[in-house]
Amino acid sequence: MFAARASGLVKLLGLCLTAGVLLAAMVFPFVGGLGLASNRAADTVDQTSGDLAKGELPLVTTIQDMNGDPIAYLYDQYRIPLETKDIADTMKGAILAIEDKRFYEHQGVDWQGIARAAAKAGVDGGATQGASTLTQQYVKNYMAFVLGADNEQEAWEKATEATVGRKMREARVALQLEQQMTKDEILTGYLNIVPLGNQTYGVGAAAKAYFNTTADKLTVPQAALLAAIANRPSSLNPGASPEKALERRNIVIDKMRENGAFGSDETEAKKKAEEFKAQPMGIVENLQILPKGCVGAGDGPIYGFFCSYLLDYLRASGITNKQLQRGGLTIKTTMDPKATKAAKQSAEQQVPKTQNGIANVMSVVQPGTDKHRVRALVASRDYGNKAELGQVARPVPAEVLPFGPGSVNKIFTAAAAMKNGVTGIDRKIKVPKVYNSRVYPNGGSAWRVQNAGDYPEEMTLTQALATSPNTGFVILQEQAGLNNVVDMAYKLGMRETLTGVNRGAEPLKSDGSNGPSQGDWTKQNNAGSYTLGPGATSVLELANVAATIVSSGTWCPPTPVEKVIDRYGKDVPLKEMPCEQAVEPDLANSLAQGMSHDTTGSGTAATAASGSGWNRPAIGKTGTTEEHKSVAFLAATPQYAGAVMTYADGNSPQVICANPIRLCPGSSQGVFGGQVAAPTWFNAMKVIHEGLPVAPLPPAAARYK
Repeated sequence: MFAARASGLVKLLGLCLTAGVLLAAMVFPFVGGLGLASNRAADTVDQTSGDLAKGELPLVTTIQDMNGDPIAYLYDQYRIPLETKDIADTMKGAILAIEDKRFYEHQGVDWQGIARAAAKAGVDGGATQGASTLTQQYVKNYMAFVLGADNEQEAWEKATEATVGRKMREARVALQLEQQMTKDEILTGYLNIVPLGNQTYGVGAAAKAYFNTTADKLTVPQAALLAAIANRPSSLNPGASPEKALERRNIVIDKMRENGAFGSDETEAKKKAEEFKAQPMGIVENLQILPKGCVGAGDGPIYGFFCSYLLDYLRASGITNKQLQRGGLTIKTTMDPKATKAAKQSAEQQVPKTQNGIANVMSVVQPGTDKHRVRALVASRDYGNKAELGQVARPVPAEVLPFGPGSVNKIFTAAAAMKNGVTGIDRKIKVPKVYNSRVYPNGGSAWRVQNAGDYPEEMTLTQALATSPNTGFVILQEQAGLNNVVDMAYKLGMRETLTGVNRGAEPLKSDGSNGPSQGDWTKQNNAGSYTLGPGATSVLELANVAATIVSSGTWCPPTPVEKVIDRYGKDVPLKEMPCEQAVEPDLANSLAQGMSHDTTGSGTAATAASGSGWNRPAIGKTGTTEEHKSVAFLAATPQYAGAVMTYADGNSPQVICANPIRLCPGSSQGVFGGQVAAPTWFNAMKVIHEGLPVAPLPPAAARYK
């Protein structure tokens, strides 16, 4: 007797509960002021339904090269948004047959279905189960995969929790939505948002992924399979659970027949249904999932370094991760595939990609007075996550590396000395064999500097830039002032290198706890060795220094972006540093002339230039660190600027030797910048300059001669 009464009570409670949900859902849109919901709740419903009506779903961001060809894709949800006309009737019929055959009859909530659910609730207490229309499912998916995209699992659990509150909210929004959108718009919206497994959302992406086709060409078996796995892609994954998926697909086909999809002749309809069910699922062997991120795209091992730098640059320029992963942006970049492949090939020719403990990186920038476009960022190593294959997943051609450029820094000493009237490019400077500096003491004693070769006691600044005597530039640095030399390096382009990292190339923390910056440390410690280039450096910034010089002293940030376009075709503004006249044109042009002899005659890069067949005017400067653990070469024509650095990138950096390239611990015959770095530059730039006219360097100004 007690059990019977208890069962009756459960039935009564179930009926009352479901009726309450029904009544609240019915009256809410019309009598929101009667205490059934707060104004805030009403506003939430209005906003949610309004957002749904806009249809702003997470979309794929496409990154393009300078020619408009895609090089990478970014997304949280792989989706190809479609209009109603782009979706086959087979797909629409399949989803309606299995999910909501009364879709075109109800107004967002199926009262007949709720009545059936109420009766069922009286039997088993399932007051909130069943009777969910396609419109309600659209709302549920929107709550989970748009509003809750930051944590899809948690959002999905909340969007599907078996509570009266959830069903009421879902019903309210569904009713509101049906007043704002047509039935076809709602159906299309649902088919664009529904999760279909294997990273795909919506039938556009799923049609491509599973069948390598488009949604307008889906056959009955294909459409039925997608309808079968809708909202249940994990348990009905056609790859992991093919038998369950096939069984469910065939149920959908039967439901389509019952719904009249195969005609009114029952015999003929059953025959067609059996023929459709007899067909295999037809999933392609390799799912056509869009590659994701900088690693997976087309030429990711080559393009990945540029892509990685691009993302860092965009974030620093005000583009959020959410915009990148969900905004459906089109990012038109400055990357030149020809230049990139030429630079990559040249870098690998000098240092094989799997060479133990040695890497070779190159950056290419196009000079200009309005923009400095980054055309190539490459390394001898491939971009990727497989360290055992020598891969690296950091933008090493762009980031500040804990290795020095050597005598390349003498450019900044020369420029500062010229600016301060110490010397000119045709004036002679002193070059003693040994120089004891008391301006830069070494532990209380004079700092003893000597040259790495034999030089005359005096030479012009132009000859010194070409042959690189150490003593002459230490003396010039004393005369120009170390602080002025460091400031000149910053002006010409070494900005992140000097102000964004510490001596160990670690990015400075916001609280400054790991400072000072490398530039401040150099000044504070009166580090006279700065002109010899022992400290951390960015190869991209070196390339941009060359671009600044041949752009008549105009500095621009090295940008990888032409423009960013949103899903509606509108430009997205970026917070980029403006170009500036870093040094006066006469100084820059005169410095360019002073640097123009490194690639000819007795210049340190002359052998590499002639070996590659180089025959264009160019500025250049090689560099070698004291321990031969890194070497560099900076050079430019008026058309292209670039820099190369070869460095020991292992856990325990050692001396690098050439011919063949290798680590040679303890050797006194280490590599020089003219041997590996310079040939990399010339071999790449010869290809990059193909078809371009020979451009002369600008003349020097009399006052800087």
